[in-house]
Amino acid sequence: MNDTLSEEINRIISILKKDQSEVGTWDYPFETGITTDAYMIILLRSLTIDDEELIKELVVRILSEQQDSGAWKLFYDEEDEGNVGTTIEAYYALLYSGYCSHDDVRMQEARQFILSNGGIDKSNLLTKIMLAVTGQFSWEKIFTIPTEFVLLPHSFPMNFFDLSVFGRANIAPLMILAEKKYIIKTNKSPNISDLYILNHNRWDEDYLLSALSNEWSPFLLSIKNRIEDLFGLPKQIHELAVEKTKQYMLDRIEPDGTLYSYFSSTFLLIFAFLSLGYKKDHPTIIHAVNGLKSMKCKIDGKTHMQFTTATVWNTALISYAMQEAGVSELDPVIKKTNKFLLTRQHDKYGDWVIHNPDSLPGGWGFSNVNTLNPDIDDTTATLRSISKTVNKKTKFHSSWARGIHWVFSMQNDDGGWPSFEKGVNKSILSMIPIEDAEYLLADPSSADLTGRALEFFGNFTNLKNDHDSIKLGVNWLIDHQEPNGSWYGRWGICYIYGAWAAITGLVAAGISSDHPSILKSVKWLREIQNSDGGWGESCKSDKMKTYVPLGSSTLTHTAWALDALIAAEEELTPEIISGIKYILENNDKDDWTTSYPTGQGMAGSFYIHYHSYRYIFPLLALAHYQKKFPNERLLTH
Repeated sequence: MNDTLSEEINRIISILKKDQSEVGTWDYPFETGITTDAYMIILLRSLTIDDEELIKELVVRILSEQQDSGAWKLFYDEEDEGNVGTTIEAYYALLYSGYCSHDDVRMQEARQFILSNGGIDKSNLLTKIMLAVTGQFSWEKIFTIPTEFVLLPHSFPMNFFDLSVFGRANIAPLMILAEKKYIIKTNKSPNISDLYILNHNRWDEDYLLSALSNEWSPFLLSIKNRIEDLFGLPKQIHELAVEKTKQYMLDRIEPDGTLYSYFSSTFLLIFAFLSLGYKKDHPTIIHAVNGLKSMKCKIDGKTHMQFTTATVWNTALISYAMQEAGVSELDPVIKKTNKFLLTRQHDKYGDWVIHNPDSLPGGWGFSNVNTLNPDIDDTTATLRSISKTVNKKTKFHSSWARGIHWVFSMQNDDGGWPSFEKGVNKSILSMIPIEDAEYLLADPSSADLTGRALEFFGNFTNLKNDHDSIKLGVNWLIDHQEPNGSWYGRWGICYIYGAWAAITGLVAAGISSDHPSILKSVKWLREIQNSDGGWGESCKSDKMKTYVPLGSSTLTHTAWALDALIAAEEELTPEIISGIKYILENNDKDDWTTSYPTGQGMAGSFYIHYHSYRYIFPLLALAHYQKKFPNERLLTH
């Protein structure tokens, strides 16, 4: 079995070496279901860009994902045999494409599913916005923040920059669209009024909107009064607010034409600029459309529009995992990777500087074109990749120092680390009546970011465990442990992910394996191990805010749990042995579990299947096992 373990490590390394691009990157797909595919069809048709080849390819992929129920799902075990919002998006896009009609059996099945699950009113916020823009939903039913919000000073109890960067990127164009009540229809626009439930109770809807307005009227009135005090007449204020919102977007367009390299924000930006009078062939519009097109990829021979690219994330993680597994930093593969990563370090001040004015740029972003929006995860991942090179090549020293300083500076006052910006977690944000506000608007400290920051500082720097930053981070994790011993992981699925990050971080920070927090988490991981030796967690966990077992094992969940146990245990245990065996016996597995999402963007509506994870995390777990238990044999228990 030990020979098999070494063989598996070498097999994964061989695959990764073969899949590396000429410039040193790994460009595995960032797969997020069919929403972006549908939106691309709707965008192209709305702009009368007749890219029939691309539209046909997207239609093929969308249809291939339809379930027997007629619906589309976000993940395999989703309830009600499908997701109503995603099904509405697919239904609308297929009709708008012109390659499907209302009379098609598959469309009739989709329509029946939508109606039996509440109709168009049950779609999520982004879907409703898209439908409103294209004339299929009433703007009056969408609660939005007025454009004047961007004018509030930082001293105001809540201002535009108190929203998360992802929230701002999407809300900025939305504010303009909602204020203009902008609609764009074409001669190919389908009629989807058949998705509304007839005779539904309008009173409930009107009452709800009235209640929301009344609840927020004091806040909205305070915005109005404060702005009028500062700037003067309402008309001038409004014009100033619209101009400032427009400039906010223009200033944050990446070199590829996208807004922060996100599909959703770029999609909304295009329509917002059209509402401001831009023509369909305006260079900014064309650049944005081409930027979205550049994120096209192939999955099983079918075309998928990625929400963004995961180039830096994939590349940094894979390089680090390979080095942990014994690949030298002098290997041409690693040298090429680190050379690429060095070119992606940020030298511009992004919005993060507003809440962190005393730090220089030095982070890394997620996508290939990200120049303005660095994050803690990608920065520590990249620093791990270049860590062994720092002592060998002086050109890496400055990069290393800038990166470490930036991560340090981003620690929140509560001791944890956020994803993108510090201090963006005011309690009032959760009260804004916008769907999924906690995911869209806030950027709080999280167990996964805090755990990995601690793991980096503990294992890759000379920082002492009694350093104030380390102690604060450790205390934050211990204080935020769930009663069952797990942690909630913000960007993965979900409690296994959080437990892995927290345990490896705490151990790296010097917390002993017999600490009550570690013991409690290890006990939980042992208890939820499946009979086949693996682990698996349902995407339902994040929305329900409690651990929900998947009922089957996945390679990624198994690798996370296994790596956590290897870090925490001083001796080889039956659970570790069973986990190792699961990975070795299922390395070529190819079923629904291998494409099951293990990343999340927004609970209940946005899940990610990272095609790289089936290699990265099993490789890491096997490498760490080999390092910690070099003389142990995998005996049958």
